[in-house]
Amino acid sequence: MSYLVFARKYRPQTFDAVTGQEHVTRTLTNAILAGRVAHAVLFSGPRGTGKTTVARILAKAMNCINGPTPSPCNICRSCTEITSGNSVDVLEIDGASNNGVENVRDLRDNVKYKPAYSKYKIYIIDEVHMLSTPAFNALLKTLEEPPSHVMFVFATTEPHKIPVTILSRCQRHDFKRISIDSITGQMASICGKEGVAISEENLLLIARAAGGSMRDALSLLDLVLSSSDGPATDENLRNILGIVDRRIIFRISEAILKSDMNVLLDSLDDLYENGHNIKELYSDILEHFRNLLVVKMDKNLNKLINLPSHEIDLMKEQIKDVPATLLNQIFDLLYREEPAVRFSPNPKLALEMVFFSMFQIKPALPIDLLIEKIDGLRQKLPPERRNTISETEKAYGSSDNGYSKSGISEKAVDLYEKRGYEAGAKASQTANASEKSNDFIAIWERLFEVISEKHPSLAANMTKCSIRTIVGNRLEIEVDGNGFNLSRIKNSKNMEILKKVCREFFGKDIEIVLEEKKKTDDGLHPKKTESNQLINEALNNPLITDAVEIFHGRVHDAKIL
Repeated sequence: MSYLVFARKYRPQTFDAVTGQEHVTRTLTNAILAGRVAHAVLFSGPRGTGKTTVARILAKAMNCINGPTPSPCNICRSCTEITSGNSVDVLEIDGASNNGVENVRDLRDNVKYKPAYSKYKIYIIDEVHMLSTPAFNALLKTLEEPPSHVMFVFATTEPHKIPVTILSRCQRHDFKRISIDSITGQMASICGKEGVAISEENLLLIARAAGGSMRDALSLLDLVLSSSDGPATDENLRNILGIVDRRIIFRISEAILKSDMNVLLDSLDDLYENGHNIKELYSDILEHFRNLLVVKMDKNLNKLINLPSHEIDLMKEQIKDVPATLLNQIFDLLYREEPAVRFSPNPKLALEMVFFSMFQIKPALPIDLLIEKIDGLRQKLPPERRNTISETEKAYGSSDNGYSKSGISEKAVDLYEKRGYEAGAKASQTANASEKSNDFIAIWERLFEVISEKHPSLAANMTKCSIRTIVGNRLEIEVDGNGFNLSRIKNSKNMEILKKVCREFFGKDIEIVLEEKKKTDDGLHPKKTESNQLINEALNNPLITDAVEIFHGRVHDAKIL
């Protein structure tokens, strides 16, 4: 064909013309000037970022009549033949269709022959990860010690699929995605050479759709120019590329932040009727809220967000009165529901369900504000109540919720006694018994953690135990199960271990009494249920503890919403 697409017509022919891979071209240039070019080079990175192009330029740089030189002349026989792809000394091999061991054996037999007229015989293997394991194994020895006139250049998009034995024999260069600005600048230069008028905003849309691939961007530019009779308009461009208008993304995010369900459903229905991909729309919304969070942090925006400056300004305006906690809640929900939309046979319905769930989110107050409110309530209390709360905090410790590193302090045990847990407490005090049971559960869980960590064999026999009561220095432990567990725990060795652990845990000598649990429940010691565990976890939270103390309350139940 006489027509060449932009990706081929404007393929870079020198290292200086390569866009967005300066770290690779600079390294290769310095290596050529210093005469330190490796005999095996691996180029890895995303598609369309210049791996094969740089491989050809490297081949020309090594075989140019003036070479090795970092600036090939592109005039001599070797340079022109490499550019046209018919050089007998530079062989480009497709790893996908030549992946068998017999192909590598042929290559291995041919490397011993010197190049026809060039300085080096260069093998460029594209998508080298497609070679089979036997083919890689057959290549090992030749790759490690090739003849002096042979050079290998590998290119791959999936370097993790290449055996480590191959990677260790190559000098690796990682290509990165090309920035939107670099792609836009290159397309603008090409449009100028072609005499085509296209707006900068449309070039930005094409660059964003390319996803960091220069080849994809130039292919899309070819498509846009071929589909337009005159100058490419914004509407035509979006219809051709299937891109969602950024203004619609901003409208949807604004409706989410303002809880305007009508605008959301209307926008979603319009996009669906126009044939837009709902899954791609969801990805755009998810990315947009991620960017909103980054803008809210207001740090390293140019590095973390690859968007034009005017869009960043719109984002700042959109979230200036929105708390970061609400943005985080919305982003968390969108991220968690992404598989439901991606794998749904009806993604539009799944996205609508996500929107409905989103409107049920109640903005969470920042933890600093909650603490400030609790402190404000505390200041309104009478002085004697504030002193009581302070005494409780000192006994339990503000940093570890009442527990020291080794267990419960002696002050905490004394506090139990002050609260009415001494001997002779009446069984009719149901509320106090329930509160006491919750505290005993917390103590036993901490104590059992220590036993499990230091003496796992003893812990195996005490998995069904619980604390019946703590009175002074007396600890009564109730053993659930058969008599075998009780007898194992009661032996002298285990009792000594248990006393030592309790001494370290409570900070004083403890008398331990073991009793087998009765079959009937007397009502004072409720079973350890899931609800009790949730109550215990809630009581370990310092905010809830302060709230209970301030309002003279008690936790009756806890649920996970």
